[in-house]
Amino acid sequence: MEKKSISVCIATYNGELYIEEQLKSILKQLNENDEVIISDDGSTDRTIEILKSFDDPRIKLHHSSFQNVILNFENALQKATGEIIFLSDQDDIWFKNKVVESLKVLEKNDLVFSNLSVFSNEVAENYNMYDLNKNCNGFVRNFIKNNCVGATMAFKSKVLKYAIPFPKHIEMHDMWLFFITSFYGKTFYYKKPLIYYRRHGLNVSNTGEKTTNSIIKIIKIRIRMLVAILKRIVKMTFYS
Repeated sequence: MEKKSISVCIATYNGELYIEEQLKSILKQLNENDEVIISDDGSTDRTIEILKSFDDPRIKLHHSSFQNVILNFENALQKATGEIIFLSDQDDIWFKNKVVESLKVLEKNDLVFSNLSVFSNEVAENYNMYDLNKNCNGFVRNFIKNNCVGATMAFKSKVLKYAIPFPKHIEMHDMWLFFITSFYGKTFYYKKPLIYYRRHGLNVSNTGEKTTNSIIKIIKIRIRMLVAILKRIVKMTFYS
């Protein structure tokens, strides 16, 4: 079976400490016709210098000034041309089998997300975010408590037809992509980790539901998400 073309979308901002290691873990899994779309949100450190030092035509750098991670990811997604799209944070490390295993799942599904190994200082000192027996898939399950981490996500490009543009006032793009795909397609949870997630205190992406959020805030987030989903369904049904 011919391998699908891949776009890896990364939103960067002052990522000089870890972006090189992350890109190395990604590029070695891609073909020469795949691409890494990077939307940089005005980095003031050496991020751009490091990206250019790769001198790899697969890396396609786009500059933005949103100062907003959701809009920055949206900018990268809008420029992706691959049949399969992977999301990536700037500071993680991909497992060597991430692309291969994700593509297998996407033969029969529209979106896949996975468990993740969390570490702070040394990769060897990692632990799984979720129990290996836990099932994190399902609209209702994630609506009650979000367990879908965008940094682990890959999906077919047709998802963007329904997901882009991102609605205003959503909490995070990964929740939106998962929920909208749950309605229009088929999602799958890969119970084993496929990335090392680096926890360093400055992470922007969520790793599951924030425990510091109050019940009232979580309810408000869910209401906004549900309203956004219903509006998108109506728009796609009657105005497409």
